[in-house]
Order: sequence, then structure tokens, then C-alpha cells
Amino acid sequence: MKPFIVAIDGPAASGKGTLARRVAIHYGMPHLDTGLTYRAVAKALLDKGLPLDDEPIAADEALHLDLRTMDKNILSAHAIGEAASKVAVMPAVRRALVEAQRNFARALPASVLDGRDIGTVVFPDAQAKLYVFASPEVRAKRRYDEIIGKGGAADYAEILADLKKRDERDTTRTDSPLKPANDAHLIDTSEMSIEAAFLAAKKLIDHALAQHQQGG
Repeated sequence: MKPFIVAIDGPAASGKGTLARRVAIHYGMPHLDTGLTYRAVAKALLDKGLPLDDEPIAADEALHLDLRTMDKNILSAHAIGEAASKVAVMPAVRRALVEAQRNFARALPASVLDGRDIGTVVFPDAQAKLYVFASPEVRAKRRYDEIIGKGGAADYAEILADLKKRDERDTTRTDSPLKPANDAHLIDTSEMSIEAAFLAAKKLIDHALAQHQQGG
């Protein structure tokens, strides 16, 4: 039986990562935050003082990335995110990381992957596809509250502008643009709690799992 894949896509701060972790824990499935793979490449370039605009160099780092050594706490730094958005538009980097992401899931009986192109590019045949989104204003407020909650300093207007800029970059890039898969289940979390979002996702995943176990 081929692996069971839960693909969760969506823009930054939409709640897809929180939902993916909740789903993974509930079903006992390994989880891969594919956004961290791009951040890990960016961090490797920054650590080595290498340019962020040299595609062959960035692709070489991507080919040698060890997914097991990624630390979310370290990779969540704003500077790394900014650098990651630059390397993520490079086709050679995307090809290398997509293959690494596929290898991760193919080696497991079931897994949860979240990112921006899981259901459209990485695993277009995933049995359960979710697209999680929210308004830019809601997402900016979440990001702002998260930073303030951790004792940091933040500017809401700056965060909102940054998110809109990132959305524009993600949705208009020629290689693997951010968009819902045609058969993805849409979850708008603008006014939805994580519990409500999880229950909506669980209903879809339970149905897909039942079909998968029946060989459908």
C-alpha cells in the first residue's frame, strides 16, 4: 500500500503549521514542516557567508541538507525567513528540496507535510489535501501577538506589509506558486479557533483514511 499523505498548504501565519502539528499528534504520524527546509538552506548560506542570489551554490546546499537536524526554534528567526524567501524562488533549490521532501514521506507508512506547494507539486496525489488561509490583517495580528507574547518588540503595520509582500512573491512566482490544489478542502481560519479548524480537518482526514484502508 502506498504511503498515506496529509498535505496542508497555505500562506504564512495562516495556522497551517499549528494545524499540521495537531493533526500529526492526533494520528501519530511524523510531521515535516517543508518551510523549514528552505530556511535551513538559507541558514547554511548565511552561516558560511555565501551569497543568497547564487542558484548553483544554494542548490548544492539544498542537496546536502539533513532534514533530521532542522531546529524550528533557530530557523524561525526573522532574518532567516527573509533569506529563505529569496532562495525559495530558485528552481534548482526547489527541485532538490521537493525530492528530499518526497523521500521523507515515501519512507513512511503515513505522514503530514505542510508548506505552500505540497498538494500541487510535492504530492499532487496526496489522499488528504487542506488549504488553510486567513485574511492578511488577521495573520499579521497573530504574528504580532506571537512576538509580543515572547517578550519581543513588533510593529503591526510592518508585519502586515511584510506578509503582503511575501504573499505577492509566493503567489506570482513562476515555479510552484502558492495556490490551492483543485481538490483541496479550504479552511478559512480568519474567525476560526484551532479546535474548530482541527475538527474540520479531522472529518476530511478520517474519510480519506477510511478509503485508503479499503484500498480506494
